[in-house]
Amino acid sequence: MPDECPPPSALSWCKSSYSGGNTTECVEAAFIPRGVLIRDSKRADGARLLVSPMAWDQFIFSVSTRR
Repeated sequence: MPDECPPPSALSWCKSSYSGGNTTECVEAAFIPRGVLIRDSKRADGARLLVSPMAWDQFIFSVSTRR
């Protein structure tokens, strides 16, 4: 993870409303100037994946058009 990324506790993480209220099996995202950080909600202090804004947009488009 790049050094300029803030620690997980300093970020505002969000998860899909489809994950339900109390479920822990979800992916969370935090938006930073360089892109989007993604983490496993069960492992808040674990590894984070940084993706570009374009990659995030493509992912969201892909999952939102599948039904």
